[in-house]
Amino acid sequence: MIGIVVVSHSPGLAEAAVHLALEMVSGAPPPIAIAAGAGEGVIGTDATKVAAAIDEVSNPEGVIVFMDLGSAVLSATMALEFIETSTTVRLSDAPFVEGIIAAVVLAAAGAGLDEVEREAHGAMDAKRGQLDRPAPALATPPATPPATDAVHVDETLVNPDGLHSRPAAAMVKAVSTFDAKVTIADLTTGTGPVAANSLVGLMSLGSKTGDVIRISATGPQAVEAVEALREMVVDGFGELP
Repeated sequence: MIGIVVVSHSPGLAEAAVHLALEMVSGAPPPIAIAAGAGEGVIGTDATKVAAAIDEVSNPEGVIVFMDLGSAVLSATMALEFIETSTTVRLSDAPFVEGIIAAVVLAAAGAGLDEVEREAHGAMDAKRGQLDRPAPALATPPATPPATDAVHVDETLVNPDGLHSRPAAAMVKAVSTFDAKVTIADLTTGTGPVAANSLVGLMSLGSKTGDVIRISATGPQAVEAVEALREMVVDGFGELP
C-alpha cells in the first residue's frame, strides 16, 4: 500500500481527520504518519517533522502528502529536500479532510499512487453535486457507460442513510477483490453511472434510501462482483436495526 502523510498546524485536527478516515476502512489500513504542530503546544508546521513522517511511511508504492493551510505546503515542499527515501512523493492539492478520507479508503483497497492522487483531487465533487454546483474542469471524469453485454442487477437501497460514505467505502473495498470493472447508476434520480471503485464517484450519486441503483459489471468475475454488491445492498450494508 502507498504511504500517507498528514501535515497540519494542529495535532488534534490531524488526528481527528485520520480517525474519521479509518472509520471507513475494514481490514488493514495503509501506513499513515502525522506531522503536526511546530513544537510542544505550538501551532504550526515543521519541515523536519514532515520529512521524518515521509521516511517513516516510505515504501516502493510511493507516498502522498496532505496539508491543511498555506505554510503547511511550504513545510512539505521544504521537507522534500531533507527526506532520505528515494520513493516517489506527491504533494496533494486535495481538500484536507475529504482528500484524506478518499486516499485512505482507496489505498486500503490496493489502489496505486496515481489513482489515489486523482481520487483525492476530485474529493470535493460529491459535495459540489449535492449543492448543485458545477465541478471545475479538472474534476474526476465520469465512468464509461457499461458495455451492452455487462452483467447487471437492480436493487433498492434499504439502509436508513442510503449510499453515504461508509457504505460507499465498503463497496470500494469489495470491488477491489474482483477481476471486474463495476459501475453504479441511480435509476431513481438518473445519475451515473460511476466507477464502483471511486469513493468520490459513489458519493456524488447522492443515492438515498428507497432509490433503485443498478450494479453493472464486465470482466472475468463480473457475475461474482455483481452478486457480492447486491448482497451488500440487500443487507443494508449491515446498518439495518
